[in-house]
Amino acid sequence: MKIYNTLSKKAEDFIPIEKNKVSIYTCGPTVYNYAHIGNLRTYVFEDFLIRTLEFLGYEVKRVMNITDVGHLTSDSDEGDDKMELGAQREGKTAWDIAKFYTEAFFRDFKELNCQMPQFTPKATEHIPEMIEMIKKLEQKGYTYKTSDGIYFDTSKFKDYYKLMGKSHIEGLKEGARVEFSKEKKNITDFSLWKFSPKDKKRQMEWNSPWGVGFPGWHIECSAMSIKYLGQPFDIHAGGVDHIPIHHTNEIAQAEAANEKPFANYWIHGEFLVLKSSEKMSKSSGNFLTLSSLKDSGFSPMDYRYFCSQAHYSKQLEFSFEAMESAKNGYNHLKNSAEEIISKTNEMEPNKNLKHYQEFVKAVSEDLNIPKAVSVLWETIRDKNITEKEKLWLINEFDKVFGFKLTENAEEEIPSEIIDLVNQRTEYKKQKNYQKADEIREIIKQKGYEVKDTPKGPKVKKI
Repeated sequence: MKIYNTLSKKAEDFIPIEKNKVSIYTCGPTVYNYAHIGNLRTYVFEDFLIRTLEFLGYEVKRVMNITDVGHLTSDSDEGDDKMELGAQREGKTAWDIAKFYTEAFFRDFKELNCQMPQFTPKATEHIPEMIEMIKKLEQKGYTYKTSDGIYFDTSKFKDYYKLMGKSHIEGLKEGARVEFSKEKKNITDFSLWKFSPKDKKRQMEWNSPWGVGFPGWHIECSAMSIKYLGQPFDIHAGGVDHIPIHHTNEIAQAEAANEKPFANYWIHGEFLVLKSSEKMSKSSGNFLTLSSLKDSGFSPMDYRYFCSQAHYSKQLEFSFEAMESAKNGYNHLKNSAEEIISKTNEMEPNKNLKHYQEFVKAVSEDLNIPKAVSVLWETIRDKNITEKEKLWLINEFDKVFGFKLTENAEEEIPSEIIDLVNQRTEYKKQKNYQKADEIREIIKQKGYEVKDTPKGPKVKKI
């Protein structure tokens, strides 16, 4: 498998540290509000990646953190903690906010058919590990103290810019990270531990060797990834917005603390953008949630299919017209799979088939999901392979896509509709076609469609 490695700026053959095993860390949500569909595009891309690695025979160990403290409103270590702001906004405790939005995130995650990571550590449950890491950095001379916290001195870390590359360096001049604190030695320096404000009581704070406070956002991911995966681990993934600051700082503190590489491969997903070419952002207010898409008549699978239409490294433009096209495409795909299933429930494995080889090639070439989807369509349209071979190929490909193409749709049909379908079947046996048609119309009015097949009636939601 080839992967474009942000660290080396080129596509590389993926060679894991341990044969046939992959350790991967993916940056998780900051749980102060609902995830927007731009966030969710990243999680869908990462799910395609995990499923592809497993499809290719790797045993995957994945960690995805939950940021429930320490993520400030400004990347320059200024502003308030997003969790505390969420609590003020809704009149709840920060802990209640974290619990509510963590549960909301995982509902979206599961509705999109993303596979759960083996580990989902919360930042608030790993404060001791963060403190130990900061102490190690302090002992090695990488830290200094200001009036508001303990900071990492980036001038002391060689190759601080190696992940972002030259193209990002110009954007880091004074002012690019919002307000440059005069107490910072360098504009790129970042907080490891923030002191609690003296004029107000925080809901989330802990004792430390440096005073009462809370961890910086970047130290959280380094400490938790190393605890569960060791150092180095194979893959670190996330959104492109994390490259110049968050992921760059993760590398600096992890490699400074332990004097060895942090992660071998860095993979980044591009933005979902609006027609105005702006990324979706909670801070700017221009964001849509999965729930709002559902309210507009789209299913989570429609959105998952929409995400498959562009390579993860390319921006994907969102519009409701594009979503409607994706919905139609997904429904056509699902119907095509169901038509094949109606003809046979047997599968005939054959890895020598051209379509199988093309699919493996597509997903192995830097996760080319759009190409893989086109291979799926070619498979469905091919009249030179048997229905049994098609069904096997669709089932194999869907291990990567996660489109639920071969799942039994009848399991999700309400019992009331199933009863009506059974009544219609009885009327047809009695050759009372007028009554059968009346029941078909009732079923349609309730939002479902029944279709007669050689293997019996099939019903689905319209």
